[in-house]
Amino acid sequence: MIELGNYNTLKVLRSTSIGLFLGDDEGTEVLLPNKYVPDDFEIDGDLEVFCYLDNGERPIATTLKPFVKRNGFAFLKVVEVGAYGAFMDWGLEKHLLVPFREQGIDMEEGKKYVVHCYLDEETFRLTGSSRLNKFLSNEGFDLEVNSEVEIMVSRKTPLGYEVIIEDKYKGLIFESDIFKPMAIGDRLKGYIKTVRPDNKVDVSLQQTGSKMLEPTAKFIFEKLKESNGFLPLHDKSEPDKIKNTLHISKKSFKKAIGTLYKERKITIADDGIYLV
Repeated sequence: MIELGNYNTLKVLRSTSIGLFLGDDEGTEVLLPNKYVPDDFEIDGDLEVFCYLDNGERPIATTLKPFVKRNGFAFLKVVEVGAYGAFMDWGLEKHLLVPFREQGIDMEEGKKYVVHCYLDEETFRLTGSSRLNKFLSNEGFDLEVNSEVEIMVSRKTPLGYEVIIEDKYKGLIFESDIFKPMAIGDRLKGYIKTVRPDNKVDVSLQQTGSKMLEPTAKFIFEKLKESNGFLPLHDKSEPDKIKNTLHISKKSFKKAIGTLYKERKITIADDGIYLV
């Protein structure tokens, strides 16, 4: 079955004056217009395409890569506000509509918002929504502490940054755990720091506990090599200096250089650390 709002691998059935007709195993066909036809296609060969509805509400295929796919989240710009809602640029010819009823706050032309893309079951159209909590739930998940996850920064709060975990769950990075510049819409690797009894999830940008020592030590070791074997930092350096130079906390830095020192890879002097 051809899935709207997602990538589909389809067979090239025939070439016509308007483009290629592609099909799935169930006999469903969709047009790939000429402007998207690659030079190296073969009849009966496979093509990966993105499928959605065109301006005439007909299923269409494209080789363009949208900024978001069905059931995903993205930070998109409003191109126009019309009679039915806000139209977002999601990388395709037909813009993604966020109806007024799906706007958490009134959207303005030229501004960017985090939105969720979903298939409206009533209209069978791909639709956007900035009411993110409708599509996120921390019930029944299985997230382990220190596990690596993909996150998207969704909102700045007084406590830090709210993030979307694996396009499914809600999380928070506390201000005290942020050691590098961040912005809404950023997609990053994160690590589950804490799962609270009420299912709230704290996320860190670096592994915690013993698991973080090896990668952080390796990171500092590589920085030393890039800096001709010397960094003007040591265990008595100011936390802000360490944060601004390496984007890690002083606590993490001290643990890491302790590991490197025990492995006899560095020496620690009054002016900084040196590669052995």
